[in-house]
Amino acid sequence: MAVDISEILEFLPCETPDAWVVAALQHPEELLIDHANCEKKAAGTALNLMFRYVDKIDLLNKMSRLAREELRHFEQVLAIMKKRGVAYRHISSARYANGLRELCRASDPGKLVDILICGALIEARSCERFAKIAPHLDTELGDFYRSLLKSESRHFKDYLSLARAYADGAIDERIAEFRQREGELIVAPDTLFRFHSGPLQAA
Repeated sequence: MAVDISEILEFLPCETPDAWVVAALQHPEELLIDHANCEKKAAGTALNLMFRYVDKIDLLNKMSRLAREELRHFEQVLAIMKKRGVAYRHISSARYANGLRELCRASDPGKLVDILICGALIEARSCERFAKIAPHLDTELGDFYRSLLKSESRHFKDYLSLARAYADGAIDERIAEFRQREGELIVAPDTLFRFHSGPLQAA
């Protein structure tokens, strides 16, 4: 059954450039390796939030489930890589996540709200990219990426609902600031291909 990601497409400030899809197809190993890294980092972020905010029961429950799902996805990507003879190796991070987190406030409660907004944007963009590239991949990988849409969409909603719940008042203006930065990061040229990179600079 197809997953409706219209809410995610409406939330994101822009669509992934077609040039990113072209680059992804030219860098199949980096696509899988960085995808694995993203799943591992997402699980780590969720666990860090659980250790830092032990008094927030809704956050603990949602982040616990999210961490388990992200680690399961990590294992699934590793299995696909092994099957395809792709070695898991160190590659540098994209500028994307750090570029978003530069906007985060240094102290709570604003810090938590900002981290949660970042999480919502990262999960939303991941979902959009899975949907965008899946039709261009082989059947196995395309089906796998489509299978991730439901969980990534739920993760986006969990992060956004928690951000609103823990904010002291409306946060639409704050979300707008992060959305603007996210759009800038997605369309700005990059020198290296990564899952969350912008389009590659022309050689």
